[in-house]
Amino acid sequence: MNLTGRVSCRHASLPKGHRAFSDQRTLDLRSESRVFLNHRGQPLTRFGIRYILAKCLGLACANVPNLRKKRLHPHSVRHSTAVALLKSGVDLSSISHLLGHASPTTTNRYAKVDLEMKCQAIAKVKPVPRRSRTPWGKDRTILDWLESL
Repeated sequence: MNLTGRVSCRHASLPKGHRAFSDQRTLDLRSESRVFLNHRGQPLTRFGIRYILAKCLGLACANVPNLRKKRLHPHSVRHSTAVALLKSGVDLSSISHLLGHASPTTTNRYAKVDLEMKCQAIAKVKPVPRRSRTPWGKDRTILDWLESL
C-alpha cells in the first residue's frame, strides 16, 4: 500500500501493520481499489483532504492561536510523513517506495536535514587521533611516496 490511497500489487511485501490493516478492512492487496473513501463512498480527493485538514486546523487554533498563521495543505502531510520517517532512521529508498516515487532522487527534496539531525550527526563524530606531530612537508615517508607516483 502506498500513501496515494491506492492498494497496488507492485507493493507485495507489506509490513505486519499494513497486513493487519488490509485484513481488518478486507482489502484485496492485488487490486487497485481505493483505501480512503469520502462520506459518499467515493475515493477521497485532495480537496477532501484539504477540507479535513482545514477543519482540524480550525479546531486546533482554539487552543493554539499561533496556528492561524500556518498554511496546511495535503502535501504538508506527505512532507511531514517523509521527514518523520527519515528522522526515525528509514532509508531514502524505502521512503521513496512508500511515497510512490518513480525514482529515489525525487525523494531527496524531503531529505533536507534539520538542525536537530545536524546536531545528532556532529555528536556522533569522534576525533581522529594524530599519529605524528611532524608536518607532512617534513615527513620523508609521505614525500617519498608522493615522488614515487
